[in-house]
Amino acid sequence: MELPAVNLKMILLVHWLLTTWGCIVFLGAYAWANFTILALGVWAIAQRDSIDAISMFLGGLVATIFLDIIYISIYYPRDHLTDTGHFGAGMAILNLLLKPFSCCLVYHMYRERGGEFQLHAGFHGPSQEHSAYQTIDSPEVPSDPFAGPEGKGHTPQVY
Repeated sequence: MELPAVNLKMILLVHWLLTTWGCIVFLGAYAWANFTILALGVWAIAQRDSIDAISMFLGGLVATIFLDIIYISIYYPRDHLTDTGHFGAGMAILNLLLKPFSCCLVYHMYRERGGEFQLHAGFHGPSQEHSAYQTIDSPEVPSDPFAGPEGKGHTPQVY
């Protein structure tokens, strides 16, 4: 299934609008978290080739999903909510519901910029990475790290 081509500016505009309306009811930490992530999104727009900018924005979106669930569940006004309050709370909830879809779109943009999602926890089996580490029973002969032209005849220094 092909994801629709959505501009990062549109994602930011929608989340900015919904966050602004959500701040009618939820102030403080909700506003700080969401507007900080939107600032990271502006950074991702400004630096179109930066993998760091888009990955920070993606990580922030994922983090604010969990934070918004906590903020809305704790600070949702339970009594005497006006129509404006209902509207603000509804927009905050809609913002929360759209964030997973936005994360999918931003992840697609992250992959287009050359980013890779690598999770090597170490217990999932042997890694395919090649490193300087070599096992004892390896059939390959270890390479000499001082084999370069300047390293010929290198003797260790005594301190």
